Amino acid sequence: MPAGAHRVAVIGGDGIGPEVVAEALKVVAAAGVPLETAQFDLGADRYLRTGDVLPDGVLEELRGFDAVLLGAVGPPIGSTAVPPGVLERGLLLRLRFELDLYVNLRPFNGAPGSIGEGADFAVVRENTEGPYAGEGGVLRRGTRYEIATQGSVNTRHGVERCIRYAFGLAESRGGPQHVTLVHKTNVLTYSGDLWQRTFAEVAAERPAVSTRYQHVDAACIFMVERPGDYDVIVTDNLFGDILTDLAGAVAGGIGLAASANLNPARDGPSLFEPVHGAAHDIAGTGRANPLAAIRSAAMMLEHLGESDAAGRITKAVLAEQTEMVRSAAEWSTASVGDAVAGRL
Repeated sequence: MPAGAHRVAVIGGDGIGPEVVAEALKVVAAAGVPLETAQFDLGADRYLRTGDVLPDGVLEELRGFDAVLLGAVGPPIGSTAVPPGVLERGLLLRLRFELDLYVNLRPFNGAPGSIGEGADFAVVRENTEGPYAGEGGVLRRGTRYEIATQGSVNTRHGVERCIRYAFGLAESRGGPQHVTLVHKTNVLTYSGDLWQRTFAEVAAERPAVSTRYQHVDAACIFMVERPGDYDVIVTDNLFGDILTDLAGAVAGGIGLAASANLNPARDGPSLFEPVHGAAHDIAGTGRANPLAAIRSAAMMLEHLGESDAAGRITKAVLAEQTEMVRSAAEWSTASVGDAVAGRL
């Protein structure tokens, strides 16, 4: 193990996942950051082979790493071999809950020619509560009298720590220091009230940060019409899931969107992954864009204290993103990774 190396668990996953992760690791090496990596076989392929999703022993092993870098997991679109929710709940959500990855951070920089060209904002999504917590059930399933309930779990503790992270991020980004709370308080009067009261209390402690509130449906309109108005957005788990996909499209495509699932307390590893899926239809063709995975790796380095390397990689990713948009030249997964590494 190289001196000072960070221990990183690598989950390539399915489809294009291993391909884009390989380019991310190539760029990290080019930036001069030593890593000790261990590969973990998790995802749809493993489930289909063994029936395992995330064995307890593997989870315990992952706890011992400094970070987890994930490519993508999931079966081909339209496949029924993996039942819906098996990987989502058994792997991705379980990792978020068990490792207390309560902040999902997604930065967006609008690519040239996109609706959001020039925009620079980040979304802080609460990552362990809301409708994804698993509260609910079903009665009389399969009959005409079937009843299904799915509640949204929101705790003061969970909401407040997420909001505090968003305010700290706004203060550190070097921008306008502005935080927008997005919710649906006119309909979700209980959870929305908790979010809005907590937001107001934290805002009162941070007078240098300006604030506003938007209903989630209004935010979807404003994000398309005026994406440059945003600095930091904070929102709940479900709204954040939807809003960040829209943000990805606005900023130039979901293939450019990176993310960090953070445990700010640092009492366990955080997980970093591109937002895009496994894209089995282009796996092995060399047509997968690795920029989101590379930027996710840069976010990982930032979290690990390698700020200089993280900044250089992010700058190189944004430069290459611009070049890819403006150039008609052919590119491949590997050539994009090489180009980013070459900029370092």
